[in-house]
Amino acid sequence: MINHLHNRFRDFKKRKVEPGQLQQLVEEFFAESTPNTTYLILIIGSCAIATFGLLSNSTAVIIGAMIIAPLMLPIRGLAFGALVGNVNLFRQGTIAVLCGTLLALLISYSIGLLVNLPNFGSEVLSRSKPTLLDLGIAVAAGGISGYAKVNSKISASVAGTAIAVALMPPICVIGLGLAKSDWALSLGATLLYLTNLLGISLACMLTFFVTGYSPFHHARKVLLWALALTGILLIPLTVSFSELFRQAQLETSLKKALLNRTVTFQRLELLTTDTNWLANPPEVRLSVRAKEPVTSKQVHLLEEFIKKEMGQVFRLVFEVSQVTEVRGETPNLYNKMPKFKEESRSQNSGVRIN
Repeated sequence: MINHLHNRFRDFKKRKVEPGQLQQLVEEFFAESTPNTTYLILIIGSCAIATFGLLSNSTAVIIGAMIIAPLMLPIRGLAFGALVGNVNLFRQGTIAVLCGTLLALLISYSIGLLVNLPNFGSEVLSRSKPTLLDLGIAVAAGGISGYAKVNSKISASVAGTAIAVALMPPICVIGLGLAKSDWALSLGATLLYLTNLLGISLACMLTFFVTGYSPFHHARKVLLWALALTGILLIPLTVSFSELFRQAQLETSLKKALLNRTVTFQRLELLTTDTNWLANPPEVRLSVRAKEPVTSKQVHLLEEFIKKEMGQVFRLVFEVSQVTEVRGETPNLYNKMPKFKEESRSQNSGVRIN
C-alpha cells in the first residue's frame, strides 16, 4: 500500500503536459481573455439582468444573469497566465476583468439611481455579509471551472453556471450601494467580490498545477502569493462567520424562549429577527405577530432569560403586528337578509387585519 502511494506521488511529480497542448491552451485563454465586443455585450446583459433581479428580489432572475457568466473566462486566463509565468496572458486577463467590473459597476449604479428604491430586499442584503462559507463556494466553483477547461469531457457551461453565482451579483450590489450612498452595503459586497475573485483564481491555479500544466518549482511562488492574499481575507470572513454562528444560536434561543420556556410569549408568532452586532450591547429586532400587546416588563424578563441562555447581554426590540379577530353575526337568513348585507358592508370597510 505504501509503495503504491509512493509510486503515485512520484508519477504526479513527473506529470507533464506536451508543449503543443500547452501552447493550444494558452491560445484559447488569450482568445477568451480579450475584452472584445461580444464580451462587453455579455457584461452589459448579465449586469442589467442581475441588477433588475436584485431590485425585484427575484432569485430566478438573478440565476438567469449567473448563466451568462462573462467574467469567468478572463479570470481563468489571468490565473493560468500567473501560474505558467505568461505575463502577456496575465495582463490581458487582468485588463478584461477590470473592464468588465468597472462597466458593471457603472451600469448597476445608473440603474440604482434611476429606480431609486427606498429599501432593498433580502437578495441585496444577503450579499453584504460574506463569510467563510462564501470562500468555500468560490473555491469549489473555481476548481470545477479549471478542471472543465483542461478536461474536454466536461461541458464548459457546467463551469460557467457554477462560477457565475459568485461574480456578477456582488458587483451589482456594490453599484446599488453607491447609488444609495450606503457605504456599509458597498463595502460588504466589495469584500464578497474580492473573496470570490481570489478564491476562484486560487482554485483554478491549484487545478492547473495538479493536472500538470506547471512544475512545482515554477508555480510555488505564485501559489504562495495567492494563498497569502486569500489568507488576509480570512480575518474579516472569520469574524462574519462567527457573527453568523452567534446569530443562529441567538435565534434558536429566542425561539426556544418564545415557544417553550415562557408562558408570556407563547401566543406570539415570530416572523423575523435582525441583530445589530455593532451596538453595545447588541440590539435584536424581533418582528412578531400577537393578539395581545407586549409590555416593557415582559421584554425585560425575556432579556434576562436570553442573558442566562447565551451568557451575553442583548437589547430586545419588538416590532408587533397586532392581530384582531373579527367574526360575523349569524342573523335570521329569512327575515334579516338585507340588514345583514348592509352591516357586513359597513364593517368590512373599516377592518384591516395585519
